[in-house]
Amino acid sequence: MENSSQESHLRSENSVTYDSSYPIYAMAFSSFTSSLPSRRRRLAVGSFIEEFNNRVDILSFDEDTLTLKPVPNLSFEHPYPPTKLMFHPNPSASLKTNDILASSGDYLRLWDVSETSIEPLFTLSNNRTSEYCAPLTSFDWNEVEPRRIGTSSIDTTCTIWDVEKGVVETQLIAHDKEVYDIAWGEAGVFASVSADGSVRIFDLRDKEHSTIIYESPKPDTPLLRLAWNKQDLRYMATILMDNNKIVILDIRSPAMPVAELERHQASVNAIAWAPQSCRHICSAGDDGQALIWELPTVAGPNGIDPMSMYSAGAEINQIQWSAAQRDWIAIAFSNKLQLLKV
Repeated sequence: MENSSQESHLRSENSVTYDSSYPIYAMAFSSFTSSLPSRRRRLAVGSFIEEFNNRVDILSFDEDTLTLKPVPNLSFEHPYPPTKLMFHPNPSASLKTNDILASSGDYLRLWDVSETSIEPLFTLSNNRTSEYCAPLTSFDWNEVEPRRIGTSSIDTTCTIWDVEKGVVETQLIAHDKEVYDIAWGEAGVFASVSADGSVRIFDLRDKEHSTIIYESPKPDTPLLRLAWNKQDLRYMATILMDNNKIVILDIRSPAMPVAELERHQASVNAIAWAPQSCRHICSAGDDGQALIWELPTVAGPNGIDPMSMYSAGAEINQIQWSAAQRDWIAIAFSNKLQLLKV
C-alpha cells in the first residue's frame, strides 16, 4: 500500500468489473487454494432481490490476467437475499478438502464448495421452539476458533454456534433492540451493535455481563456495522444509520471515540480494516465514494482526510478487503462487483 498522506485516487486502470444480472450486496473472498493457481482466488457474490428466490455465484479472479468470471456449476439458489457471505477463515486448519462457505438470511447455512459443485452442509436455526427463525442480520466466523460462528438477529439475540457439530453453543439476549452486526475479537470475546445505539462487548466466560463501550450521541440512533481491527484488537470501528461518519473506538477508553472520520458526502454503508495494517481502514457509502484512511497516532484538530479515494458513480452498498490478496478491495454497487487495486 502506498503510504502517502496526500489524497490520491485508487488505480482505476487496475480495476476489474463483473456485471451481474441482478443487484449485488453480500460478497466474500476465499483464502482456499487447493488446486487453484496461487494468483487465482474465488469470490462469492449474493443477489439482493426483494423476493424469496435469490442466488449466490462463485467467481474466479485471476490476478495475472485481471479477469473476473463466474465458475461453471458453482452457482446456487439461496432463499431470500443473503445478508452476509463468508468463507472458512482458515481452510488449511480444516480437515475437509473443499472450501466451506457460510451465508446468513432466514437461517445460517453452510455450503461445501468443491471444484465443480456446491452441496449444502447445514441449515441452522437459532429458534429451538419453532421451525421459524427471526431473520439474521449478520454473522462473523471466529478466526482463532473456526468451529465457532456468531450470528446477530433482529430478535435482540446473538447466537454462538459450533458449526462442526451443527449445534448452538450459547445464545444471549445482547441488546434492547435489533442486533445489526457482530464481530469476534479473541477466541471467546465478541462485540455487537444494535438499533439501541450501543456497542457492547461479551466474554463467553462471563455470559451474564457485557461492557458498553460506546453509545450513539443521539439516543436510539442505530449503529449498523461493526469492524474489529484484527491487527490491533484495541480498536474497532462502527457506523451510524443515515450518517456520514465512521467512529473509531479504543476499547481501553470507552465512551469517547479516538477519531471520527467525516469526509463522506452521504451516509456510510460499509467499513473494512486492512488485513495487513492496523492503521488503515476503507469506507464506502451513498456518495459513491470508497475512501481509504490512514489513522494517525495523534488526530489533529482539523480532523483526518482520506489518503486515497475512488468514485464508483453509484451508491456503494458493500466492501470487502481480501486477506489473501491484500492489494485488492471489492466494492458492490448496483449490479456490479468491482475489484480495486490499492
